[in-house]
Amino acid sequence: MTIKVGDKIPAIGFSIMTDDGPKGVSSEEVFANKKVVLIAVPGAFTPGCSMTHLPGFVVNAEAILDKGVDTIACMSVNDAFVMGAWSVNQNAEKILMLADGNGEFTSELGLANDMSGFGMGRRAKRFGMIVDNEIVTYLGIEEPGEIKVSAADYILKEL
Repeated sequence: MTIKVGDKIPAIGFSIMTDDGPKGVSSEEVFANKKVVLIAVPGAFTPGCSMTHLPGFVVNAEAILDKGVDTIACMSVNDAFVMGAWSVNQNAEKILMLADGNGEFTSELGLANDMSGFGMGRRAKRFGMIVDNEIVTYLGIEEPGEIKVSAADYILKEL
């Protein structure tokens, strides 16, 4: 079943890259008592994700944070090393890069996407959500090939 507005974020952890290497972080640490904009991308360093989706949030980070958002997070079914390198490549220092390495969080949300036909295995569908104290208040799931309802300018309007 796919997560929907009004649902609580599942209690599943992520990995993040730190100066000391990968570190585990719980969903509670990310979402509890915070307003979070979370975007999910099919893969770090992929064209739409690197040229359009994440850059929109890098450019609009201050405007999003000024709307009362505590954290802007970008999640992908990649490992923490890849997410850390992508963060540096994209100048995304204001964005928390969450690695869902095994796709467990993505699967629990009901937002997994089988991209085996492209040699990418199971990944996340492209989506954006606003989460207020662990409760989803907005969810925009993209149609294949689109970056609309999860784009930074769209999310800004939803805040």
